[in-house]
Amino acid sequence: MTRNPVQALFEWKVRGVRWIEIILLVVVAALILGVYVAKTAAARESAQIAQLEREIAETRQRVRLLRAEAARLEQPGRLETLSRTAGLAPVDMERQADESALATLKPQPEPVPVSPVVADTEAPANAAPAASTPAAAPPEEPVQ
Repeated sequence: MTRNPVQALFEWKVRGVRWIEIILLVVVAALILGVYVAKTAAARESAQIAQLEREIAETRQRVRLLRAEAARLEQPGRLETLSRTAGLAPVDMERQADESALATLKPQPEPVPVSPVVADTEAPANAAPAASTPAAAPPEEPVQ
C-alpha cells in the first residue's frame, strides 16, 4: 500500500508526538502572543486618550476662568473707578483732532546723521580679502 505524501506528513512523529501537532502548538502560541501584544498596545493607547481628554477638559476650564476674569476686568464701572483714582478723565471735545492735524501734534523726528565709513586706501580695489592673506608683522623697534 502506497502512502500519500500529505498523509505521511500528518503521521510523521517526533518522540511520540506528531509533527503537525507541534506546528499547530507553535502557531497557537504565536497567536496568543500576538493577541497579548495587541491588547497591551490598545490599553496603552486608551490610557493616552484618557490623559488627553483630561488635559482638554482642564484647558477648557482654564479658558472659561480666563474669559470670566477678562469680563470682570473689562467692566465699565470698574474701569471708570480705576481711571478716576488714577486722575484720568475723558478727552474734551476741543482737544480732539482730525487726520490733517495729526502731523502737527507729533512732529517727525529729526534724522540722525550717519558717520561715513572710512575705506582702507592702501589696499587695491581688486585685492583678495584680508582673511586669505597672511598678516604682516609690525615693524620692530630698534633696541638701545
